Amino acid sequence: MKKELLKEIIKKKEKKIEFAIITNLDNGESCIFEKDKPIEKNFEKYKDKINFHFKKKNNGIIDGTNIFVETYIRPIKVIIVGAVHIAQYLVNFAKSLNFEISIIDPRGYFASEQRFPDIKIINKWPKEALEEIKPDQNTALIALTHDPKIDDPALQYALNNNFFYIGALGSKKTHANRCGRLKEAKFTDVQINKIFGPIGIKLGGRSAPEIALSIIAQLVSKVYKK
Repeated sequence: MKKELLKEIIKKKEKKIEFAIITNLDNGESCIFEKDKPIEKNFEKYKDKINFHFKKKNNGIIDGTNIFVETYIRPIKVIIVGAVHIAQYLVNFAKSLNFEISIIDPRGYFASEQRFPDIKIINKWPKEALEEIKPDQNTALIALTHDPKIDDPALQYALNNNFFYIGALGSKKTHANRCGRLKEAKFTDVQINKIFGPIGIKLGGRSAPEIALSIIAQLVSKVYKK
């Protein structure tokens, strides 16, 4: 691999830019691939297949070729607002998927290291906590408290900062009331419709682990649609 290419890879990693290294195993030629950017001529005919690997976050050889794709993807950040019982199951699922997890809850008696060992816990109000986390386009927000004083500021922040997944726990009635408050706060229908509420896919279960599973399944489906 050429020195110039290595320098470019280091720069992109430092800036946390998502990219892939494309290598022709026949001749050792390599280049960098970035979504929605031109690719070097020698790899142009493989662009669609490279993009497919990149979107699926797959490393490996493209079928029927000697072109190897190695992706460098920023980790998915999952921010859970509300250290409730469901959150404990959510954390276990998210950890198994190598997601980067943070829990926000100003109520220290809920958000404790004893209940959530080895997880980043921020005992602050959402706006301050979210600015500390520094979210990006790979960030998901899951609001679980049912408390508008805690959930609403977090949802507003997520909508304003284009999180790729936003979900909120609660019944249809709770969500309708939530949407009404967001409209009063000048959010548009298009923005509000980005919120999954009630959160999770319909599995039929009502227990905490079943609800957590439905949420993580919905989140993962969004990861692969990004």
